[in-house]
Amino acid sequence: MHLSQLKSGGVVVRDGGTRLIPRASIYELAMAAAASGKPLASVIPSGGEAVDLAELAAGGKLDVPLRHPEPARMFLTGTGLTHTGSANTRDAMHSSEGLSDSMKMFRMGLEGGKPASGVGVQPEWFYKGTGTEAVAPGDPLTSPAFALDGGEEPEIAGFYLIAPDGTPCRVGFSLANEFSDHVTEKINYLFLAHSKLRPAAFGPELLVGDLPQDIRGTSRIRRGGQVIFDKPFLSGEANMSHSIANLEHHHFKYALFRQPGDLHVHMFGTATLSFADGIKPEPGDVFEIEAPDFGLPLRNLLRTEEGGKPISVRRL
Repeated sequence: MHLSQLKSGGVVVRDGGTRLIPRASIYELAMAAAASGKPLASVIPSGGEAVDLAELAAGGKLDVPLRHPEPARMFLTGTGLTHTGSANTRDAMHSSEGLSDSMKMFRMGLEGGKPASGVGVQPEWFYKGTGTEAVAPGDPLTSPAFALDGGEEPEIAGFYLIAPDGTPCRVGFSLANEFSDHVTEKINYLFLAHSKLRPAAFGPELLVGDLPQDIRGTSRIRRGGQVIFDKPFLSGEANMSHSIANLEHHHFKYALFRQPGDLHVHMFGTATLSFADGIKPEPGDVFEIEAPDFGLPLRNLLRTEEGGKPISVRRL
């Protein structure tokens, strides 16, 4: 089953047909399921008029699949160096004599990221922001004026609600563009935290159920109608050095991430970057990420923020 959220309210359900549940939100439905202990599918109303999801997407009517009504209670986070092809690009950014910290972290994942039982090695972890930074399909990804780069990262994101008793509940998965500043990151690995404080895009569809083991998608950049970058990306546990369960444990082991009612969107990493191929995205470029398991592609135009004046702090 796939779910999409309308900006104006209403949930589109794709479960054989494509139908609209008016005046509904995926957040409210998921919270009802989390509070009752029932599967999400059991609380979704039957019926609804048939709709054309592609037409709704083309009209800019789809939102991020799941939002918290209070943006400050929606946390965007992620893990890197989780995919079997991801280490080389990062290592090229930060290597010196001997193994870089990136390659050491990657090898730790290979050796201990998929434990047969118990807890595996913890992954790299980063914070991107709150719900104010969650960008809907079709809306622009805005790079701040001070940024040195604005590049795509095609990923899968998991959406999690915290039940009233503090239990993390996985709602589903969607495509994600974990938009980052790779030039800033390359200057020094300790700038990674700065490079991740950018918006990210999600959707258009939320896959409810288990994540496929082997996900095969495509990442593109279009410029003036021409495709300037087109490369496959892989995800799913068959292509990862960590299990999803291990990544989930190491995020939710922190009690501050298990506050009832909060929403977490966690991105699982990638192995494909146009930055690694020497591509420098420009304002007006369109990022396009697609994978058949997730329905419609995720498309967002790159925009650059104007300004860039120093921030002054007012003394009280």
